[in-house]
Amino acid sequence: MTDPAALRAKGVELRVATPSAAFGAYAPRAGRPDPVEFVERTNAGRVDDLIALRVGRMAASPFAFLRGSAGLMAADLADSPTSGVTAWICGDAHASNFGLYASPERRLVMDVNDFDETLIGPWEWDLKRLATSIVVAARETGGRDADAVTAAADCARTYRAALRELAALPVLDAYYLTTDKKTVSHFDTDDLGEVFKRVGKKARRNTSRRVVEKFAEPTEHTGWRFVADPPVLTRIDDATARAVLDGVEDYAQRCLDDELRQLLSRYAVADIAHRVVGLGSVGRRSYVMLLHGNGDDSLVLQVKEAGPSALAPFAGATPYAHDGERIVHGQRWMQTVSDIFLGWTTIEGRPYLVRQFRDMKGSIDPVLLEPHQLDDYARVVGAVLARAHAQSADPRILAGYCDGARGSEHGERFDRGMAAFALAYADQVEADHAALVGAVRGGRLPALFLDG
Repeated sequence: MTDPAALRAKGVELRVATPSAAFGAYAPRAGRPDPVEFVERTNAGRVDDLIALRVGRMAASPFAFLRGSAGLMAADLADSPTSGVTAWICGDAHASNFGLYASPERRLVMDVNDFDETLIGPWEWDLKRLATSIVVAARETGGRDADAVTAAADCARTYRAALRELAALPVLDAYYLTTDKKTVSHFDTDDLGEVFKRVGKKARRNTSRRVVEKFAEPTEHTGWRFVADPPVLTRIDDATARAVLDGVEDYAQRCLDDELRQLLSRYAVADIAHRVVGLGSVGRRSYVMLLHGNGDDSLVLQVKEAGPSALAPFAGATPYAHDGERIVHGQRWMQTVSDIFLGWTTIEGRPYLVRQFRDMKGSIDPVLLEPHQLDDYARVVGAVLARAHAQSADPRILAGYCDGARGSEHGERFDRGMAAFALAYADQVEADHAALVGAVRGGRLPALFLDG
């Protein structure tokens, strides 16, 4: 057992070695990867027919490019100063990777909700990526840089504030803390009240039954069947369907406890199809499995290929050789509550993640927010990220580092440093996006643009 005061003091000592002023600088390093070559290289191993769709989605805007280029940003951050404290990090903590979803008790909680790139690494990388995404989103809406910097600084400020509170709470209370409607209101989000209400209402309707109504049609024998909508939703051949089913059966045996395995066995498989999801994952194999229960009762599982973390070359390996297992463990570390059906499997030699598809998921699109709303949202996600990091890194050490000695001005310097980096790196994102658009227009890269 370690004295809490000693842990905080350890954080303060780390601050002396890496002061917050070191966070504010960004300049492209010599030999930085070319952004177009980066996209070409990361297309390797993806489904060829979907590469143009991936490029089209990344070319849509600077914010979309940022969403699809976690590995490029990790390369830029690889040599940046850090506190020396590591945690399970999201790896792709941009502002769109937070949202609402259902807890096992069917409460709506808000948390980090994408873990494809998760691993153990510097917590600063997550916060820098989040702050940068706030600035890029603000610019995309036509907002002033002054407002964008304020929002990014407020994101860092509530990150610190949340760590300070977590460090002072009884240890179990801090561990059990979830971010829901009550805790969100704690951060003075009056300007987001109606937005959260609308998104929450939509999320409660976003269930397996709704997925079936929207993407499937009734049939005479199986009850329901997915309706093809290429290139997003496509049929698969019988051999692929059999391989996916075998993989899910193996997942149920290895990953689920007896009671959940019994629960899953009460459903019958009605259909399996391939469905493109997300942006960074476009081109990865991803299947949806429609399971039929009683009457109109349905359960839809997503079986999604788990590629290596884009951060692995820069942050080092995790203890898990299977990337589906890596994602599951990272998600469980960072979320206080997770999908009861979360697990992993292997299909035709490739690692996969298994989970419920759209289980009361809802999200706020930061590029659609007004400046005052974006500032509120930045503070919410900053606090959410702090709680997620504090699950694996001691919040008392992190609070000591981020706040510094009590009564010092270090905390404000920390906020300003993160905001300064975010502003500088937003310039880099915009330049990289312009290079990608140029490559598309010049015919170097194929791009498919879909309406909406």
